[in-house]
Amino acid sequence: MRYIVRVDGTDIPVTIDGDRALVNGDATPARLSEIAGTPVRILSLGERVHRFLVRPGARRGEYTLWLDGHRFDVEALDERTRAIRDLSARTSGPTGPAPLVAPMPGMVVRVHVQEGDEVQVGQGLVVMEAMKMENELRAAGAGRVKRVLASPGTAVEKGSLLLELE
Repeated sequence: MRYIVRVDGTDIPVTIDGDRALVNGDATPARLSEIAGTPVRILSLGERVHRFLVRPGARRGEYTLWLDGHRFDVEALDERTRAIRDLSARTSGPTGPAPLVAPMPGMVVRVHVQEGDEVQVGQGLVVMEAMKMENELRAAGAGRVKRVLASPGTAVEKGSLLLELE
């Protein structure tokens, strides 16, 4: 089985073949064991023995290791899982606060923010009138107003961009 092990941001290809590990092209007898009931693991690589503490991370394949007083953030995934995770990260779309768009056609009544304003989750940003009812549009996430595209008295269509946040 071939793995890609990322240690503090550096990728290391590792192939496990029975009781041997191929790391960076070097084949070494390897054995991993655990001390029952503890997060302590013992790794034998050839003649060297390493004892370390391991804690699982937030996602599958992520770990934090403590070895000889040093902390290492590690991700160990097989090639297929790593390729899928990398592909989904590239296609996941933009990050950060979502822009504010009109949820329905209507008229902009009030704009409560200006460019450069800091906004908090749930803060009222724009008031729209639709079907004789006022609807306050609120921030879905915290951020800063990058650009205000809406102005009072302007008619907008559903999906119209009202504010850009960053």
